[in-house]
Amino acid sequence: MLAFQADLDAAGPDDVAAVIARHVAPDYRWRGVYPFAEQNGADAVAKVFWEPLRRAMGPMQRRPDVFLAGFNDVVVDQRLVDAESEGRADDEPVWVCQMGHHLGLFDEPWLDIPPTNKMCFVRYAEFNAVAGGRITESAVFVDVISVMRQAGHYPLPPQTGSSHIYPGPMTHDGLLLEPQAEQEGVATMDLVNRMCTDLFEANRIANEGGDDRVPAEVLARTWHHDMIWSGPEGIGATYTIERYQQQHQYPFRFNLGAKDFNGHVARFAEGTYACFFGWPNLTNTPTGGFLGLPGNDVRADMRVVDVYRRRDDKLAENWVFIDLLHWLKMQGLDVLERMRQLNGERF
Repeated sequence: MLAFQADLDAAGPDDVAAVIARHVAPDYRWRGVYPFAEQNGADAVAKVFWEPLRRAMGPMQRRPDVFLAGFNDVVVDQRLVDAESEGRADDEPVWVCQMGHHLGLFDEPWLDIPPTNKMCFVRYAEFNAVAGGRITESAVFVDVISVMRQAGHYPLPPQTGSSHIYPGPMTHDGLLLEPQAEQEGVATMDLVNRMCTDLFEANRIANEGGDDRVPAEVLARTWHHDMIWSGPEGIGATYTIERYQQQHQYPFRFNLGAKDFNGHVARFAEGTYACFFGWPNLTNTPTGGFLGLPGNDVRADMRVVDVYRRRDDKLAENWVFIDLLHWLKMQGLDVLERMRQLNGERF
């Protein structure tokens, strides 16, 4: 995985497709946030995502803050379940997650976002499944709205949280390049699963007409009081359980209805870090107020990434990506198209 990223980072825009092809399987599947969609094969991925980004932001640096790998905790194939009694299946992929920022000089338009001719941070989380020495599938989340804000084209009402370039782990130990004790990863995954169970129960109660307010004591079962939650641009970041509830959890819970969990594509842990993503994770209905926008009756999907750091027996940090452009597009608001119209594109 690191060899692939090193080769990709060293390649020029015209060489990206060939580099990707050397490292991926023939039936390579790639998932990208809106507007990149799902692509198949090296040529399509290079043309749709990597080449335009590299041309707009070159020269680019990859600045990772978290790197972990593990076997998927999500059952996706009954063969894998059957094989677990005798060990892992031979063809089970290893999932790898890397999170950080791409740094470049924003000298050319990207997605028609006007360039700044200044340095720009493109926040990313990248998941890759590796089997037989090849990458078989990937999911790449980038925070497009963050790039719009840096370019002076922020498209949404004011955020409830703080907007800034998010730092990596407080402990500066997120790049897991050496083997970690297996029991540490097991403990981290168990903690994340218990936290998710608490949220699923809260959603069930709310969907059945109960109170949508989650007491702080429930969060405190799995979170440190001084937690840091770093959400997507449009929501922002927040610090401590109290402010997290005020600045994200309650706006999310009170202003989105009929929340259904759709599952994860990959969920795994290594050491004191864990992560997951879904496609989509959640489906909900805006009832009014979320992101400062009005409600409607449209069921819309949220594709979400969560990356966690455990400290002792509770979670301390959480980095979150949500494909808000896709969620809004499903409701009839194409944020990028509206930006183009504001910049003079004719109807």
